[in-house]
Order: sequence, then C-alpha cells, then structure tokens
Amino acid sequence: MRVREMHPLCCITLESPEIGDRSPEPEPMLLRTGSAVVYSGSDMNVGGSDVAGVAGILYKWTNYHKGWRSRWFTLRNGILSYSKNRRPDHIAGDDVRLIGNLPSVNHTRRKHGKSLGIVHLKVSSFRESRSDDRRFYIFTATKSLHLRTHSKKERAAWIDALISTRNLFQLRPLNDNLNLLQKDVSISTERLKNRLLEEGIGEGLVKDCEQIMLSEFSEIKGQLRSLCEERSNLLDTLRQLEAANIEGEASGIHDGEFQLMKQFSSIGRGKYSEWSTTESSDDIEKQELDEASDDEEANYLDASECFPEPHISDGSVVVDNMTNNTIDASAHAEIVRRTKLPDPVEKEKGVSLWSMIKDNVGKDLTRVCLPVYFNEPISSLQKCFEDLEYCYLLDRAYEHGNSGNSLLRILNVAAFAVSGYASTEGRHCKPFNPLLGETYEADFPEKGIRFFSEKVSHHPTLIACHCEGRGWKFWADSNLKSKFWGRSIQLDPVGTLTLEFDDGEIFQWSKVTTSIYNLILGKIYCDHHGIMHIRGNRQYSCKLKFKEPSIIERNPHQVHGFVEDVSGKKVSTLFGKWNESMHYINGEWASKPKDLSDSSLLWKRNNPPLNLTRYNLSSFAITLNELTPGLKDKLPPTDSRLRPDQRHLENGEYDKANSEKLRLETRQRMSRKLQDNGWRPRWFQREGEDGTFRYTGGYWEARETGTWDGCPNIFGEIDQDLLNAFEGS
Repeated sequence: MRVREMHPLCCITLESPEIGDRSPEPEPMLLRTGSAVVYSGSDMNVGGSDVAGVAGILYKWTNYHKGWRSRWFTLRNGILSYSKNRRPDHIAGDDVRLIGNLPSVNHTRRKHGKSLGIVHLKVSSFRESRSDDRRFYIFTATKSLHLRTHSKKERAAWIDALISTRNLFQLRPLNDNLNLLQKDVSISTERLKNRLLEEGIGEGLVKDCEQIMLSEFSEIKGQLRSLCEERSNLLDTLRQLEAANIEGEASGIHDGEFQLMKQFSSIGRGKYSEWSTTESSDDIEKQELDEASDDEEANYLDASECFPEPHISDGSVVVDNMTNNTIDASAHAEIVRRTKLPDPVEKEKGVSLWSMIKDNVGKDLTRVCLPVYFNEPISSLQKCFEDLEYCYLLDRAYEHGNSGNSLLRILNVAAFAVSGYASTEGRHCKPFNPLLGETYEADFPEKGIRFFSEKVSHHPTLIACHCEGRGWKFWADSNLKSKFWGRSIQLDPVGTLTLEFDDGEIFQWSKVTTSIYNLILGKIYCDHHGIMHIRGNRQYSCKLKFKEPSIIERNPHQVHGFVEDVSGKKVSTLFGKWNESMHYINGEWASKPKDLSDSSLLWKRNNPPLNLTRYNLSSFAITLNELTPGLKDKLPPTDSRLRPDQRHLENGEYDKANSEKLRLETRQRMSRKLQDNGWRPRWFQREGEDGTFRYTGGYWEARETGTWDGCPNIFGEIDQDLLNAFEGS
C-alpha cells in the first residue's frame, strides 16, 4: 500500500515504498501557535482521543508558610496544567470530565486564571502515597508536585486518568521512529510530464520543470531527515535518563545515599521514572517542597534532598519565618502522626465509685489517690493545646484583617473561641493534674504553630500557655473554681485568653461555665453555658450566649450571638452548636433563620476517629501524647509525654499506672511547701501582682542546644530524706 500526500507547492503526489500491508504511522509533531502547544500524530489521537480530558480541584503543597493550597488542575492532550482559578471558563465542554465536586468561586476576586505550571506526562512519572490514601506525587526532571485529593475515590480517579493518558505516550521502539530515515521517500513526475506534453509544451521546457521540482523535493527531504534525526536523539536521551533512574531504584542503594549522589550528578533528571506503588514510595512522605513564589515555580527546595534521612546531618540550620528562631532543618520533614492509641496490654477493670468511697471512710481524703480509671491519657497542659485544633480559623482571621475585612476577622475569632469546646462532647474522664513545674511543648509545622505550656502554681492551680502562629500570638493562664451540687458539678473558669495579631489588633475573652451532670445516677454528660464577651481594641466586639440546657429544650448545645461595632450596632449574627458548626449572617437576627441559604459557614467540627475508645479522644487529641521518632531526646525532663503514670495508662498497663500515680501524687503534696519557699516558674512570669502570666522566652533556644538548666527531673524517684523532712514539718 502506498501512502499518498500532496506536496505543499503543487499537485505532485509524494509516495513512500510499500511496508508490508500497513502504511507507516505519521510521526508526531509539536506545533506552536503563539503560546499554545498542540500535539499531533499517532501518539495523540487528535480529534478523537479515547481518553477524554479531566479536570478538578487538587490540593498542592506549596511551602511551610502557606501549606496546602487548592489549585484547578486540567489534564488534556497529555499535558497536566494547573492554575489558581478554580473554574476556568474554557473547560466547560463535553470533552472534559470533572473529578470531584465543583466548588463555588468568588469571580469578582479572580476573573481569569493564570497558569502556574504545566507537566508533560510523556517525560514525567507519578506515584501513590502508601501512608495517605488521598495523596500522590508527580515527578519531572525539574520539579516534584505533592498533591492531595478530597477522598480516596478521587485519587483513584486521577491515577486512572494519568495512567490512561500516559498509555497514549509510550515511547515506540527506536526502529519504528526511524522509518523515515531507513526507508527512502521517492517522487514521481510522470503525471506532470504527460500533462505538459498534452498542452504542447516542448520537451526541453518539460525537463527544466522536472529538474526544478526534483530540486525542491530534495531540499524538503533533507529538512525532513534533519528533523527525524533530532527527534531520534531526543528520544534516545530520554531513554538513557529513564534507564539511569530505574538503575538507581533497583540497585539496592539506600534512598538517602542515592539522593546525595544525585546532587552531584550533572544530569538534570527526575527522581522517579515510572508510575509505581513500590515500597520505596514511603520515603516520599519525608519530602516537602518550599517554593520561592506561588506564582513562579522555577525554584524548588526539597528538604529530603538536603536531609534525606535522620541519621545524616551536617549540622545545618534554617531560620523559622514564624518566630525568627533558628531551628533544625530536619524538623521540616513531614511527621506522620498516629491515628489511634496503642492497644492495651491488660484488660481494664471497672471501678465502683461507691466502693471507693466506702473503702476510704475515716481516712485523710487529701492523701487518697483516685485510680487511673477516672483519667484520660493526657494532662491538663495538653488539653490546653487541644483548644487550638482549629487554629486555621486564626490564620483566616489574619488574612481577612490584612485585606481590610475586620468583620470577617472577628467572625473567625468568634468561631475559634467556640471550636475549643467541640472536643469535650463525650469526654467523661478527667485529664491528669500536672506536677508543679511540669511543661508541654507542641511543634506542629503542618499547622504552622508552636505551643508551650507550664504549670506555674500549685495552690491555686494555674496553667499558663503561649502559642505562635502565622501572623498571630495567643496566650492565657487558667484556673477552675468548682461547686458541687449533689448530682452535678459546676466548673467556673478563671482567667483571660488573649489573641494578638501582628498588625496590633487584640482580642480578649474568658471561657464560659462547664457543668457535668448525672454524677451519681444516669449517663454522665457535660454542657457549657453562659455569656462569652470577645472584646477587641478596634472596630468590633462580639457577644456569644451558650444556652443552658433545660428539660423542655429539645435542641441542646445552642450558641447564638452578635458582632457589634463601636457604636453598639449589631452588624452580624452568629448561630450554631458548639459541638457541630458555626454560621453567620449579616444583620441582626433574633433567632436562627429557618433558611440557611443566606448564611455562611465559619467552622465545622472534624469527623471523629474510626478507632474510638472509652476516652472518646478526637483525632487531634490522640496525637498529643505521642512520642514521634527523635522527639524524646529533645524534650526537657519536665515534659508531660515523659510522665510515667500517664504513659502506662495510654499503653493499657493499669496496675503500673496506678502505682506510679500514687508515687507522683505523694511527690505532688510537697509542691505547696516548695512554692511557699520561693519556687518560681521557669518559662513564665506574672505581669504585676495579679496580672497574667506571660512567656519570657528561651524555651525553643534551650531546646536547640539541649541545655535544660533549671529543669529538674520531676518524675524521678523521691528523695527519702526530703520526704521525711516534709512529713515531719
């Protein structure tokens, strides 16, 4: 079979020699029109591709300041492109399939989506994450994309689309690519000669025309051969790069060593070659990307390439933009936190409250140690940090304030103040009472926050905390006054919570009353009630009412409030439930509107973990007492994670937990005398005689150097001479 094509200059037909019974497939060509890139040829199925384009929202890791950011991704014609615009108009067609839900977009904010980057799948590879069923990675010779979907189902859809598209771009064998070089292409001038002779043109003139056409064709043939040679060289180079990548993975070289070797390689190639779910993809979890700019992705910093494994260190440090403190760059590797508590070693035995009271009749109740059955495996210091689970609300508030929207700032602050109560639902056990001088640190780079707390007074019990986030600082000291009402107990918080943004705006509020019901009979539950005033130093303030439960109230946990300006005018209404969500609507509304279509969601509670225990800890609370790899060596001896009775309870070693709790409470009874003899907090100082305890600084610097002067081992064995002196006094 002959392939006939028309010469671009005239009607002469180009013919290629026969190749069995098949015509050679046209070579793919890359055509550029302005800034557009169009692929043609057999690799593309242009105009009738078996694989339609796909588009949807993916979350792309940007850097540690901005974290995960949503981007609109479009996969079409072998090119994956992404932009900030979530709904480009040009994708609305039958040839594009949407993955996931299409969110609503504020079109007044971004009218046109600027393309941030493109990835050619023909020269890239991709992998799934083994530890997170919503994440996957795409690698090219110059950059790596860390992507996350809304659900496992959406990731499977994207991976299927990538595989289907990639199959269209499989590099053909070298022999097929050189058909035009190996097979000569001829041209026939017989029809032209006969036509000219029929018109009565002399043979001399006909031969001149024939020579002109052969000369023109010879020049075109040379250009075609040159293009084929360039394409062949390019494909050969790509094969060599892919082969080198495969050898690096299959040779058994340690991934960390391979990364170091790659840094000194002169070949600018990608780390991975083919789509795979092999075990080596776990190491990708240690990588995080820092981008110089969200709009320009020319420069990338992969933390794992500089610090590929924890045991490889060159002592380098980087500067934390949030606190301006120098911190170990290896700390930027993403930490995979646990999703459930350890399986208990022993079978837990129930405790009868009445039996415990009966056995201690006539004894000094101050020396009675409650069994750990009534505790949950976190301390009050850690529970303070649990209030910051939804700290992204403060990040939003900071951004809204910077853009000049002070109303949305205080609305998000109010939602944050309510969100701290969400984790209390179903929590019937009490946290451990910290020892005097006990501390707790929480470094969560994925949330962009650093938290620190310390027990600063034993009598009265006071806990002080300090947290720094993206553009804001939060600090508080707290105490509880309790009242026993027979069947219930009332807890009245004492203390002020302060939030300060970098632009100088400050908000202060106090927590509402918490009551625990059915202590003797029935199912124990808690509720929160009272008025919360959020006072700002600028334009707005907020007043929220936590409704007290009643017999006739069939809709418990209600929160309702208003935002007021400096003149007292109510400009916005908030409503919701402290255990579910909070909404707002502009204007004054006396009650929750029946139609929520005009309202906007501020905050929604996270879903509970799959592996619930009797403690009913949230997914966030489960991570608070975890000792992640390498963390124990960095902690001071006063950190709550090192408290033995709490650790034994978490591990389900109940007998050991009870004996350690008794020992530590014996030591705790010495704390008041130590405080009376001049003991002072190590990291906090009171402002004035009755002021708030403020963080004095120095903790994270001491953590870097590992010098914990003034931090005794408060969980160690009790000195017998000191104990005898205390009991004799």
